Amino acid sequence: MSTSHYTRLLAAATASALVVPLAGCGVVGLPGLGADDEAGPTPEPALVGEFHGAGASSQEAAMEAWISGFQEQHPGAVISYDPMGSGDGREAFLAGGTAFGATDVVLSDEEMAASGPACDGGNAIDLPIYISPIAVAFNLKGINRLNMSSDVIAGIFSGRITRWDDPAIAAANPKAKLPPLTITPVHRADDSGTTENFADYLHETAPQAWPHEPDGMWPLPGGFAADGTSGVTQTVRSTPGSITYADASATSDLGRVAIKVGEEYVPYSAEAAASVVDVSPRIENRYEHDLAFVLDRKIDKPFAYPMVLVSYLVVCSRYEDKTKGRFVKEFVEYVASTEGQERAAGAAGSAVISSDLQEWISEAAEAIYLTRERPEDQAAGEPRDGA
Repeated sequence: MSTSHYTRLLAAATASALVVPLAGCGVVGLPGLGADDEAGPTPEPALVGEFHGAGASSQEAAMEAWISGFQEQHPGAVISYDPMGSGDGREAFLAGGTAFGATDVVLSDEEMAASGPACDGGNAIDLPIYISPIAVAFNLKGINRLNMSSDVIAGIFSGRITRWDDPAIAAANPKAKLPPLTITPVHRADDSGTTENFADYLHETAPQAWPHEPDGMWPLPGGFAADGTSGVTQTVRSTPGSITYADASATSDLGRVAIKVGEEYVPYSAEAAASVVDVSPRIENRYEHDLAFVLDRKIDKPFAYPMVLVSYLVVCSRYEDKTKGRFVKEFVEYVASTEGQERAAGAAGSAVISSDLQEWISEAAEAIYLTRERPEDQAAGEPRDGA
């Protein structure tokens, strides 16, 4: 409870107690109020203002659904989201330019340490609100599915495998009529969490074929590149023989790869992606309420699809602007709620996060500290929260 709210309640309780001896009536109720007419807590005023977020393009479709649903409940809130990419989104958030960030890669220790100025002396926290498979998507006429191991995928994107009828592809797809066509790999040009998750999967499962350390920037020179999820998928749509990696929600009209897990080839699904998160550990020694995971890419169970990204909302533990902080608390609660998750699943094909994650995220939202109200919202002479 805020100091100002507590002060008002204390004053009201004191005034009420003084009425009894003045009336000389002993312990009685106030006139006109029955036992069931006790006043409840003062309702929060309507949430009004403009609020901005930026970051992962993987969340774009889900974010549109979340914003639409949240604004139905809070019509005075005007929310914008710029899907500029995970790296740029983290940078904008840490510079204090947005109320929240969105990223497919958790904040590094260095980014955490630098978050104090943007978070009113507190710190940033990562909240996993979007789980989605990364699809390897291609444009080959008449072919909707191909089987590939991580070694073959690494070979294609490193330039070692250059034709669709290569024996390494044909061996896993004996019934497919593979054309003698050059493969055109397309990668992200921007600093991308999807790139880092894709590279992490290859590095963990095929380290000899993909020796490059995971990073948001593409590690190899040359090749075709485009900005954002929409950029790479549109390039593949317009280029026969091309292939890319992208959030699965953006690839429904393209051919897609079933990846080798153990001894079987597993097509992507939201449920198979979510199962990887369920068996993955949390990163240790993070700030309180930070929910960052280390994904188990080497899982060999056919119920799992380890080429997955977990995308996070990045928010502050403290907000100097009470209105912005209240928005973030309520928006996080909505995004993690059953309604919010189902809206995202319907719009983007993402997995609904587990009930445990919902509870942990709700606790993190509840713990966000609001330092003070904006001057225009502050009643004259009223003590400010945190004073």
